[in-house]
Amino acid sequence: MKLMTATEVSRNFAAVLDAVEHGETITITRGNHRIARIGPEPHVSAREALEKLANRGERVDEHYLSDIRDAVDGLDHEIRDPWEEN
Repeated sequence: MKLMTATEVSRNFAAVLDAVEHGETITITRGNHRIARIGPEPHVSAREALEKLANRGERVDEHYLSDIRDAVDGLDHEIRDPWEEN
């Protein structure tokens, strides 16, 4: 984890975003107090989200879960280059 002042972050925001995109977490300080943290967004697949929802211990409408399962199962999980010529 890297510490940066708010001024440093504002002057180097593109570089901060690049670092975050590459997995770094940055804590932002102002007046020697930690005020914020910026870091990579955790990746959760649709299937993982569905499992977490189903395992929360709360009652969830089974039709809703069924619709979500059907949608996830129908996804094409192959990653392709959209600009690639066929």
